[in-house]
Amino acid sequence: MFPWSLVDTSASKDLGKLLPVIKVQPPGPNSKAVEEIVERFESPEGRHVGAIPIAWKKAAGANIVDEDDNVYIDTSAAFTVAIAGHSHPKIAAAIGAQARELMHAPAGMSPNIQRARLLEKLAGLLPDDLKKIHLGNIGSEAIDIAIKLAQIHTGRMQFIAFQGGFHGKTHGALSLTSRNYYRQEFLPLLPSVTHVPYGYCYRCTLEQEYPACNMLCTRYLDNMLSDPASGLGSVAAVVLEPVQGHEGFIVPPDEFVPNIRKICDKHNVLMVLDEIITGFGRTGKMFCFQYSNIIPDILVCAKGIASGFPISATIARTNIASSWKMLKHTSTFLANPIGCAAGVASLTVIEEEHLVEKSEKLGTYFLKRLKELAVRHELIGDVRGKGLIIGVELVEDRKSKAPAAKATEHIVDQALKKGVYYASGGRYGNVLKISPPLVITEEQIDFSLRVLDDALRETGKKAR
Repeated sequence: MFPWSLVDTSASKDLGKLLPVIKVQPPGPNSKAVEEIVERFESPEGRHVGAIPIAWKKAAGANIVDEDDNVYIDTSAAFTVAIAGHSHPKIAAAIGAQARELMHAPAGMSPNIQRARLLEKLAGLLPDDLKKIHLGNIGSEAIDIAIKLAQIHTGRMQFIAFQGGFHGKTHGALSLTSRNYYRQEFLPLLPSVTHVPYGYCYRCTLEQEYPACNMLCTRYLDNMLSDPASGLGSVAAVVLEPVQGHEGFIVPPDEFVPNIRKICDKHNVLMVLDEIITGFGRTGKMFCFQYSNIIPDILVCAKGIASGFPISATIARTNIASSWKMLKHTSTFLANPIGCAAGVASLTVIEEEHLVEKSEKLGTYFLKRLKELAVRHELIGDVRGKGLIIGVELVEDRKSKAPAAKATEHIVDQALKKGVYYASGGRYGNVLKISPPLVITEEQIDFSLRVLDDALRETGKKAR
């Protein structure tokens, strides 16, 4: 037993708000048994990441229970998905009730009431001229729908995306994604995507310092679209994330997104905003674009819509959406009744439990406490965030900013042994990506910070 272990409450009605219970050092024997079977039969593409694979048994709120009945605090929301918490009872009840009534309806032929309810619910959250919704299954599909819509509306084939951008791994979405690791074996993809610098101020591609740079990254984009010798073709859209997710929860300066909107308007180019990660309260507003007082031409959402059930939405201005012709993009499970019911329930929970406001409040608290840790730990090079999406970038030393990838891996593993599930990633594998369910409690945040403090201290000593 460990000194931070509590009594066994894994079956408690309070599961979701518990502090960790570590009965068996992870990975325990049951997790290892599950891992052995998965390793034997599953394609390597589906394999886990991280040095310690724990097999999830159940989850609720901000807690995970593994197959050895260890209880963890989840600071990742299963890669930002569980907005309203894991297995929220109202969402689970909606899924069960719908499954008993109607599990599937042919989307291209027959509507269903849950589809109508979700469309109405989503439209009620959006600005007046951004209400035409194309439901899908996953984020990558929603991005592909956005690509096709931009092409069919403008008659142009060229796109601009950003270095460090991640939009998915289907063929079209992968063309916009910049990470070489995901792309290299599949080239050429869409032959008409150009990647430009993002507002990653801590590691500026253009070697500038904010704010003295006068937003050179956005001026670079403007110049690309203005210069007749830039090599660009006729551009249909600029596609961006308001906070880059995969590459380390990178929060650009406040001017970045509004500047992109102005540049798109100036050059008659569509602005496609990927809020697959940032939508539905993650950043402390229902949608991140609300911070910038702008409206995108096309908005892409997915992960948080149903807090765990796969469903996505590509949302466009009326005149743009009207460019579709019948059945130009459908799929078998599009607007699945169960997914729609889960989406309605999740969005209702987000509103009723004031989770957007909670994200803003707890995100401010979490960010403040992490910045206090940065004062004490030289390993922390940068702390950035909006609401409950926070990146903690670890470096070997602050002057060179050399990425501390090994230290990051060690901290994640040490935290897991003490019952806190941190996700890591970023361009160099040196960022703690903090995005807990919006139902996380302040007590759970405090415990997670104490564990992180200990892990940073221990890792820093080893580094010396």
